[in-house]
Formats: sequence, structure tokens, C-alpha cells
Amino acid sequence: MNVEDSARRFSGFTLIEVVISAALAALILASSYMCLSAALSSKKLIEPRIDVLQSARVAMAIMGADLRSACPLSRDVQFLGMHRMLTEVPADNLDFGTHNYAPRRMGEGDFCQISFFVDKDVNSGEFVLWRRRNPVIGIDPLSGGSREEIARGIQGLRFEYYDGFDWYDTWGDTEGKGRARNSQRDQPNLYGMPEAVRITLMLDSKPHSKAPTSREDEKVEPPMVFQTVARLNMAAAGASQSSDSSSSPGGEAPVTTTATGPGASPN
Repeated sequence: MNVEDSARRFSGFTLIEVVISAALAALILASSYMCLSAALSSKKLIEPRIDVLQSARVAMAIMGADLRSACPLSRDVQFLGMHRMLTEVPADNLDFGTHNYAPRRMGEGDFCQISFFVDKDVNSGEFVLWRRRNPVIGIDPLSGGSREEIARGIQGLRFEYYDGFDWYDTWGDTEGKGRARNSQRDQPNLYGMPEAVRITLMLDSKPHSKAPTSREDEKVEPPMVFQTVARLNMAAAGASQSSDSSSSPGGEAPVTTTATGPGASPN
């Protein structure tokens, strides 16, 4: 074995090779750390929003199913939609009857009185969407029954009503009985039932986030907005039943036809 072969057998890495290998290893480790950090940040950002999406999907499905089977609430109050504010949060009320109900006790039918409203939770301080259901026909159609929680973290709830031509912020005689019959032709949203209801639901994008420790850490994010349009499939039937009802004292028969037109549909 000559000297040249012995030197090749026992030769190692040069200093330049070691430096290049270390630099490449450091670059790979840094890239891996950045990818892992971005993945964890994305997970922390997406997970609460997934819960919000699920809550919105459930709330929209419940309200839409009830509205698609909506019917007149009572002879005096067929459909009532009120616009209101809680502090600076839009919190509309909605009262109507529906046939989207499965009887649970003896003596109950598929008719149920429904109310959707927003109220503030005393313990947590956040706004909650509630649904009131009363399957028993009572004297006051706007009270009674039991209520259930639909969604939390509400930052706004708006209902808009479509009569076949225009959208309205309110529906029904919200200021007392009698005014509707004196102004039916000028304000068609004071009587009968709408053809469709547009629901706008605003939810907190970070419902489980902790309170900021200082004003510098405070970052106000806009709410997540969800919107859908629910058509009232029984609105025409309710209007025809109301038009066939007996006349009021004094000989004045209530006019409760629902406006329709060629090609008229909610936007």
C-alpha cells in the first residue's frame, strides 16, 4: 500500500464541507420551526371559528325550518316582527306560529307558537339567542311555553320581511291594535304574512378568547356575519284563510292578501 492510498483511506471532511453542512442543517431546522409555528397559529385561529360556523349553521337551520312552515300566530296577531336594540347590538324579535313541531304530550298538535329573541346572560355578560315554543294555544299568543338556548356570542340579529315587492324592517302592528286596519293600503307590512324573511346573524369571531390585559393587546375584530333567506311556504294559505274570516264589528272586513307579481322574488 503506497502513501497516496493510505491518505485517501483516512481522509475526513474539510472545514468548508463541515460549514456548508451545518448551514444547510440550520436552514432546514429553521424552516421546519417556521412551518410548525404557522400550523399551530392557524389551528389556534381556525378552531374557534369552526365552533362559530357550527353554531351559525344550527341556528340558521332551526329558524329556517320554523319559518318555512310558518302560519298565522292568532286571529289578532298573525305575524309580528319588531326591530329593537340592546345597547348597541341589533336584537330583533320575531313571533309567529308554525307547523314545524312534533307533538310530545297528549292533547298537543303540530301547531306551535314560536318566538325568537336575544337576551343578555347575567352570568357571562354575553348575548344569547333564544327560542320560545308554546304548543298550547293560550289567551296571549306572545307569552307562555318554554324557551331554549340556540346560540351564544350574538353580536347582532336582524330580520327583514319581503311582501313580494319590497323589504321591510318590521312586520305587523307593533304599536297596538287598530292602527293596521286604518293604514293597510299605505303600509302593507302591517297585516298578513310576509312571503320571505331575510335573516342576518352576527356572531363573535373569538367566543372563547380571554379578556386583553391592556389596551395595547386589545384587538377588536369584526363579527362573523351569516345571512340566509327563508321563504314562508304557507304564507299564501294563511292569507286566503284570513280573507275568508268573518268581518269585524262595524262591517269592516280585514284585508289580508299577500302581494305577488310576475317574477317577484327576494333579492
